[in-house]
Amino acid sequence: MLAVPQPLRQALDFVLPPRCPGCGCVQADAAAFCLDCWCQLKFLAPPWCHCCGLPFEHEVPGEPLCGACLAAPPRFDFLRSAVAYGGIATDLVLKLKYSRGLGAATMMAGHMARLLPDPPDDMLVTPVPLHWSRLAARTYNQSVLIGRALARRIDRPFHPDLIRRKRRTPPLRGLGAKARARTIQGAFGITQRQRRVIEGRAVLIVDDVHTSGATSAACAAILKRSGASWVGVVTWARVL
Repeated sequence: MLAVPQPLRQALDFVLPPRCPGCGCVQADAAAFCLDCWCQLKFLAPPWCHCCGLPFEHEVPGEPLCGACLAAPPRFDFLRSAVAYGGIATDLVLKLKYSRGLGAATMMAGHMARLLPDPPDDMLVTPVPLHWSRLAARTYNQSVLIGRALARRIDRPFHPDLIRRKRRTPPLRGLGAKARARTIQGAFGITQRQRRVIEGRAVLIVDDVHTSGATSAACAAILKRSGASWVGVVTWARVL
């Protein structure tokens, strides 16, 4: 991104003052929350499941796994979310999804980047794709906005079309985990050309919200079948 000269930045800030991405109040930095909004966010941190990042109530030694990961190891190798879903975190997701909040995407990516302290050198970043019909109606994919900002932040290649959504699925809201998995089954595909890009590489999937994990699992499974050596998932929020 081009650097904005300081005099021009000051003029822009005077005409269009920076605002909190949560409540919109005027403040010094548009990439930071005001104190009230900051206090309403629940940032996720250890102790958590070594694989899926589910928070634990108490410290557990070693590299512990949650009951779900022990019972059925996920298709992905790593999953982390920056904040718990709800309140201001949810408002930001809706703002990004329905009003193209580019500032919100950049801010989310900054908090998500801290979850990746040592990303593999060969890692590719890709978003969870939208079906073409939804993309045509909305004109953009919010996960692309976050993914592009995150890839730039961690200095890794961004591939917006690595995974293809082959069919449109109904909304998953209100469905249980098994019903979500059935609904999403067979919804994603990867072209032969993209298989050559993926083979032997680490891939990081980016999404806005982690709910049951059905979408992440389906994307991770097809990436692994296409030769990915490691698949991680990172999201802004997680439904707990």
